[in-house]
Amino acid sequence: MPFLKTLASLTTLVSSINAAFPVIETAQGAVRGSSSPYRSNVTVYKGIPFAAPPTGSLRFTPHQPPSNRTGILNATEYAPQCIQTKDPSAGIFYTGLSAMSEDCLYLNIWTPTYDDDEDIKSKNLPVYFWIYGGLYEMGSGDVKTYDGSGLAIKDVIVVDFNYRLGAFGYFAHPELSAESPHNSSGNYGTLDQIAALKWVYENIANFGGNPDQITTGGQSAGSASSLIMTYSDLSRDMVAGAISESGALSPRDPNTASLAVSYRMKREAEDFGVKLFNQLNISTTEQLRNLSVDVLNDLDTENEDLLVGPPFANLDMEPPEWRPVIDGWVLKEKYGKLLRTNDHADVPILTGFNKDEGIEDYNLTYFHELYTQVFGNFSDEFFKLYPAENDTQATEASNNWKRDMSKFSSWKYAADWVAGGAGTNVYNYFFTRTPQEDSEAGCYHGAELWYTFNNIPYADYTANLTWPAKDYAIADRMSDYWVNFIKSGNPNGHGLPKWEAASQEAREVMYLGNWWGSESIATDAKVDFLTRWEATLYEW
Repeated sequence: MPFLKTLASLTTLVSSINAAFPVIETAQGAVRGSSSPYRSNVTVYKGIPFAAPPTGSLRFTPHQPPSNRTGILNATEYAPQCIQTKDPSAGIFYTGLSAMSEDCLYLNIWTPTYDDDEDIKSKNLPVYFWIYGGLYEMGSGDVKTYDGSGLAIKDVIVVDFNYRLGAFGYFAHPELSAESPHNSSGNYGTLDQIAALKWVYENIANFGGNPDQITTGGQSAGSASSLIMTYSDLSRDMVAGAISESGALSPRDPNTASLAVSYRMKREAEDFGVKLFNQLNISTTEQLRNLSVDVLNDLDTENEDLLVGPPFANLDMEPPEWRPVIDGWVLKEKYGKLLRTNDHADVPILTGFNKDEGIEDYNLTYFHELYTQVFGNFSDEFFKLYPAENDTQATEASNNWKRDMSKFSSWKYAADWVAGGAGTNVYNYFFTRTPQEDSEAGCYHGAELWYTFNNIPYADYTANLTWPAKDYAIADRMSDYWVNFIKSGNPNGHGLPKWEAASQEAREVMYLGNWWGSESIATDAKVDFLTRWEATLYEW
């Protein structure tokens, strides 16, 4: 039975335990939440539909409005995850084995618990709208890492949600575009994100939130999506700020080609869909919509040979198989042009990277082969700045370049932001703390999430670690910075080390984690080299 029908059957069975919680009216009907299991004085509302189930004839179409309800929805259980190729084990990005369904477009809300006599609508609290990552292929709103309780105790309302993934969310084809009044296809997952944002904008005041103070946030593909909410004409007017964790990149950074911040142009995306039609031996969108869930889900793992690469052959990584599409409607221009022309929401940005993202062990031969290819005419200068004479030094030099490049690229994004005419600040960070749960991996991709959500240790899926007191202190300070930014567009606050906005002149980034303070991106010689090299590259 679809999740929505299951919920509807429960709406008349309001338990005495939940009766103490306020009934919140939404445009589709009333909801009631329950206590957070992790923090006292936090109320959570789970599994609220923000769109109709995208099933049957609604497969591969933009979201449709949710149905109205009668009675009170007991919003106490997470909805199923959207269909995806899943990692069966729990982890920082995954819940592990749990229910999946095409009927998955639901959101979750964490608020402070209000007193019975409070006027909830007058609270006017800032809202953090979180978008999970996962290469547009996996992820969900029920992951413990994203539980909003640790931020809600600091008077922020947190929202997360599910959006369509893989082929279900990003399949483009000329026939699908022809069905659209906007001649668009392939952005269904992104449109789900916009639909959730619109639902929050229209309903969050009833939960005590301020619809004019919604900060989008995300990590990895969610980070890219958070920025897309500032780019798209369909969403930009609902955004007051954006947090981009791993992270905003310069449009000329070659990593843009291979990471989740990449995209496809419409023609490229449609050509990819035509190849998939041929492989699936189908010729109509009706046949596409009648394919089994398993067949469509397997496209995530069985079609890497059809993957269309980027204009700039980047390092040794492949771009995501499924990506947003520059379709002229949801996304009208390449990101670089939007930055250069200030064609985006002019709102504050907080963005950065972690110290050990993407680090690898290289032998000396591969190090020279790879970076000769990457840097071309600049390779001699690169090897002088990042020298290596053995395998150990090759690994160290490569990883140092990657660290420098991540700091340089987010700083260059800020420079492009200002150069395009934006009047708001960009705050860049470089996070350095290695989490206790996987100390051998260093400060890996996603490591900051333990701290920014202030959710140690209840997000600990291993359930058997003793975290040092320093980690709790880091989580409290990191979440303070994030909460301040969500509330005001500025991370600074009483008792916190000063975080300067990015500046072309200073060439600095804010270090967070093991120590706190501004430090140079890299040596002047390295920054000058990267600036000259990057200026010759393709602009995304």
